[in-house]
Amino acid sequence: MQAHNFCIREMQRQDLEQVTALETACFSMPWKYKDFEETLTNPRRVYLVAQTQNGEIIGGCMLTEIAGEGDISNVAVDARFRGQKIATALLEKLLAYGRERYDIHAFTLEVRSQNKAAIRLYENAGFRAEGIRPNFYEKPKDDAIIMWKR
Repeated sequence: MQAHNFCIREMQRQDLEQVTALETACFSMPWKYKDFEETLTNPRRVYLVAQTQNGEIIGGCMLTEIAGEGDISNVAVDARFRGQKIATALLEKLLAYGRERYDIHAFTLEVRSQNKAAIRLYENAGFRAEGIRPNFYEKPKDDAIIMWKR
């Protein structure tokens, strides 16, 4: 399926059900509706969504500002739309948002050691592996690679 035209914007209250469904489809230990709802009122956190022209949320990602650094999490793209640079566009917009809104110049994230596509995405965005968190993930068990873009 092609997502010819999509926009990237901040998540809104009316997006919560679709965002929660996307998270559930993409992750073995997904965030819940309430977790995303709390994001809407946290001034240190932003969740961006990729939305098609017909209103379908097909991707998303989150940034949390912690002590002047940006923690990126919940990067997800609907399986039907992968391979179309949606995650790349989301990540670029999220990094720009962090620099502009919070004056962040160092960003970090964790990624499953077995998720080669995500590792490639982050490396292409300028992130570099700087450490390992053994057994960070469950369902299935996996190490996390800690990556930074400084």
